[in-house]
Amino acid sequence: MRIALFVTCFNDTLYPGTGKAVVTLLERLGHEVVFPAEQTCCGQMHYNTGYDRECGPLVRDFVKTFQPFDAIVVPSASCAGMVRENHVRVARAVGDPGLAEETRRIGPRVHELTELLVDVLGVEDVGAYFPHRVTYHPTCHSLRALGVGDRPLRLLRAVRGIDLVELPDAAECCGFGGTFALKNPDVSAAMGADKVARIRQTGAEVVCAADNSCLAHIGGLLSRLRTGVRTLHLAEILAATD
Repeated sequence: MRIALFVTCFNDTLYPGTGKAVVTLLERLGHEVVFPAEQTCCGQMHYNTGYDRECGPLVRDFVKTFQPFDAIVVPSASCAGMVRENHVRVARAVGDPGLAEETRRIGPRVHELTELLVDVLGVEDVGAYFPHRVTYHPTCHSLRALGVGDRPLRLLRAVRGIDLVELPDAAECCGFGGTFALKNPDVSAAMGADKVARIRQTGAEVVCAADNSCLAHIGGLLSRLRTGVRTLHLAEILAATD
């Protein structure tokens, strides 16, 4: 299958290793991965802050860039959710019915990584090997916007050598919430502290998730406490073979 990678601006700027891991993983499974260089931001930060109309050019750019592809993979549940759930709302806000129709057509072709692997490619064992104690944090957008369910856990359980441990109260928010962390820093830090305490209870060496934005928040708190616990995007675990 020919798959387009929408890497997202957060990953492209701060976590390029995640995008590389997605390419490594999908190519190992026998698929062609294309990176359209014209891609920009999905507009989530703008939309979440109330700038619906200002998102219009970004939505138009996304449609123009990715319209030729039958499958688009996004290593971010929050950005995948923005495209699938909110791009059509932006199109309506700018009064462009044609754009709204185009976003409706492209939405079903946009897949968060675990959705693509399990639902589209029909694979759970991706041939990964990761001999470490790992716990999984299900991010809010993966749970509530996309409803990925246990797909990430099914993929992780198939990884050779992994010691996968359950995270207590896993569904609780880590406190990042995009601009929420900037507007409500004290509440955000308190929520993050609760999440970190539960991660430490597991004895995990690594905490993984489908969103590097949440992992950045969690990782900062883990680092300040000098816990030695690493954060890794799910894609990097699934791409690992030694």
